Amino acid sequence: MQLLIVTGMSGAGKSSVMDVMEDIGYYCIDNIPPKLISRFVDLCRKSESTITKIAVAVDIRTGDMFAEIFRSWQSLRHEDDVDVKVLFIEASDEVLIKRYKETRRKHPLDEKFNGNMHEAISYEWRQLSQLREIADYYIETSNLSAAQLKEQVKELFLNRSSDSLIIKLMSFGFKYGVSTESDLVFDVRCLPNPYYIEELRNHTGCESCVRDYVMSFEQSQELFGKLTDLIDYLIPLYVHEGKSQLVIAFGCTGGKHRSVTFAELMAKHLKENEYRVQKYHRDITKDKKLG
Repeated sequence: MQLLIVTGMSGAGKSSVMDVMEDIGYYCIDNIPPKLISRFVDLCRKSESTITKIAVAVDIRTGDMFAEIFRSWQSLRHEDDVDVKVLFIEASDEVLIKRYKETRRKHPLDEKFNGNMHEAISYEWRQLSQLREIADYYIETSNLSAAQLKEQVKELFLNRSSDSLIIKLMSFGFKYGVSTESDLVFDVRCLPNPYYIEELRNHTGCESCVRDYVMSFEQSQELFGKLTDLIDYLIPLYVHEGKSQLVIAFGCTGGKHRSVTFAELMAKHLKENEYRVQKYHRDITKDKKLG
């Protein structure tokens, strides 16, 4: 039996995730009291149910009962017939506040903190910190549209083996903030910037003209070689430790040229080594002028 526990910050997109999980064949239960998760699994066993894939959403709405989720996870992960994973959904404080204002919905802790959204979010982060540490998958939704979020969820859970490692290669621009969902972050702003080449300025690292320019420098080739050696060394260690998702991010100034080049080339290298790879260029279309 596959059991996915979906949790994370209120307003980060758990409802959208649960919609996708239902679409791809999971039996979904929203806002279940954590103590009932193990009981529901037992019920499926005893009834000889055909339910083999379950997704449950748990969050701060369960109040004091939320503390039980860690115990439930510990109990279930030691059962031989249950493959339990945790998906953590998060977004920046500013984005969460903006979403609540736009939808005119109240935060679940609104009354507890007398409408002070900053305090409510800070308290929720503290309550969720332990779950974030044990999560098998992370999705940071600050810069994702609803469609992009759904696509990432599908890529994670459609036709995957339970013990596979999914490697997500992403690019970003430091102008828009460091990627918070990444396990490994590499700053490639030390390399020559195609932005200063007029004929390359409006192109991206997805195009050969930019990639060829970036990689025409000895320091670019040497850096890529060293990063490739490091990542090739680390991946088997992560697999051995049972990690299900590895997020590797490359950052440049605007997330359009150098970081995209390195993400594209690393994705190509890893695919050639038969790893499951996703690519995501977070900021590639945000700024047409900054490279």
